[in-house]
Amino acid sequence: MSFNLRSRRLVAPAAVLAAALLIGTACGDGDGGDSANPGDVTLTVDTFGNFGYEALFKQYEAAHPGVHVKHRNVVRLDDYTPRLQQWLAAGSGAGDVVALEEGILVQFKNQADKFVNLLDQGAGSMQANFLDWKWQLGMTSDGKKLIGLGTDIGPLGMCYNVDLFAKAGLPTTRDEVSKLWPTWDKFIATGERFTAAGTGANFMDGANAQFNTMLVQEAGEGEGYTYFDRNDQLVFESNPAIKTAFDKVIEMTEAGLSANLPSFSPEWSAGFRQGSFATISCPSWMLGIIEDNAGPENKAKWDVAAVPGGGGYWGGSWLAVPAQSRHQQEAADLAKFLTNPESQLAAYLAANTFPSSTKYYKDEAITNRTDDYFNDAPVGRIFGDGAAQVKPVYLGPKNQNVRQEVENVLLAVGQGRLQPDEAWQRAVEVAESAAR
Repeated sequence: MSFNLRSRRLVAPAAVLAAALLIGTACGDGDGGDSANPGDVTLTVDTFGNFGYEALFKQYEAAHPGVHVKHRNVVRLDDYTPRLQQWLAAGSGAGDVVALEEGILVQFKNQADKFVNLLDQGAGSMQANFLDWKWQLGMTSDGKKLIGLGTDIGPLGMCYNVDLFAKAGLPTTRDEVSKLWPTWDKFIATGERFTAAGTGANFMDGANAQFNTMLVQEAGEGEGYTYFDRNDQLVFESNPAIKTAFDKVIEMTEAGLSANLPSFSPEWSAGFRQGSFATISCPSWMLGIIEDNAGPENKAKWDVAAVPGGGGYWGGSWLAVPAQSRHQQEAADLAKFLTNPESQLAAYLAANTFPSSTKYYKDEAITNRTDDYFNDAPVGRIFGDGAAQVKPVYLGPKNQNVRQEVENVLLAVGQGRLQPDEAWQRAVEVAESAAR
């Protein structure tokens, strides 16, 4: 789960929701004073974007009289992270349950003393529910402490604008489109065909999404890490996955394929409605963003194809309980409820946050899921296939800092503020600075 996600109506089957209500133990009495009724407990949950939890919060409250859930949400991860860090450093202010995105997970796992060990709260019995790598990433390196329970993962597709493809004389059905780009070189070749057709739109939104997609794919096939090795040493120049992805994106930019829009900027958001670009790397949670920004008038004008290169993922989070919580047991119970298989399925059906719990991967609720906004694309099958190919990649504690600076370099090239032949050295310099 990353960034700003579209809120959707919960459409989980009644049986799934009823089962979700049965998970989790009764909450303790709490210390009172945080509700109008003595003995009641208010649990604050801090998230970014949209995890698809609103209906689940209500269900939990209904099943646990005396427990009230207060949801504090920040749209952008870049705004959320420093606030959470400040609260943890101060020893107060953080929610009872907090979301940790993949890019900031190690940063906070390195502060394990600031979090409750969820193994002490009975979470160990849930291990079999999760993808093994998702569970392991929530553990400290010594294997003694579980900091977070996995929520979603972000398996990838490639979303494309059907009308713009038709205007460019390209195939428009998702199977035909997928065949256009089994590799990123074929993606570039398709982009050159699109550009030559003179549609007035750019082939892709910007460099950042493609770079991050390729970087994770390359790292998954290589060393299994990106900017930092598993000893948290910066390996920007020595990790070939970075240079390979960087050079390929520079090639895309020099070919004139990019609209050079910063991801999640106002201009980028407006580009969906205006038809400014034809493709975007598309983790499952991106569907809600596209629908939100493109609006109802563009329904069925977008579709989902396979991602070039196959596999890869973008995003995914964990739920943790800060040690400063006054209601640690109750908070852990809520975190366990929100991450059990039934709740993960319900959240997926609400907000396209693809589960890290494998229980329903072959269930019709996922395998037969389609999305009418995206031309009835079989999103359950597409992202389910992608989930099966995910190879986890290690992200160091300062991953987010380095990522932002490198993305700024790529943006500067696209906007003509930096020459392509100067870009790599500049990226090395900013990465080294951000890693200090």
